[in-house]
Amino acid sequence: MIEAVSKYRIAGLVVAFLIFIIDQFTKYMVMFPLDLKAKGQIELLPFFNLTWAENYGVSMGFLTASTDFQRWALVALTGLIAVAVLIWMWREKAKWDIIALSFVLGGAMGNILDRARLGYVADFADLHIGGFRPFLIFNVADACISIGVVILLARALLIREKPDEDNIQLGDS
Repeated sequence: MIEAVSKYRIAGLVVAFLIFIIDQFTKYMVMFPLDLKAKGQIELLPFFNLTWAENYGVSMGFLTASTDFQRWALVALTGLIAVAVLIWMWREKAKWDIIALSFVLGGAMGNILDRARLGYVADFADLHIGGFRPFLIFNVADACISIGVVILLARALLIREKPDEDNIQLGDS
């Protein structure tokens, strides 16, 4: 059992690293070969555009960093949160929670690097139905963080784990 959990933790780190790499690669592609910043928008499909956006805050524009001090404070805060997620992932025993946390960690690392390197998070994915936009413009990191959080919430609220023999508390019958 312990070997399997360790294997999932290592796999979780690999998944987080792959998400980080994919996120940074997609951002590189839209910034440089596609030069999306200069073009502003590229229409791809009737429901999906590449649209340049610079996010100086966190989710949905909260905690907007308008000065260098605020920027680095936000980098530090999100870095601490990423470390907390890593510790949680390393202590977690449930395979699907480890995977969900790896999505959150990989996405967080991608956005933290953007904020440290650029001063903002580069967003570009624009899903829409005509003029209706159910989501803000986002990136791969944002999508992975959201997917990870949804998995964690669904598991916490909807799925009951069967108690295994290793986790039986004293006094249980």
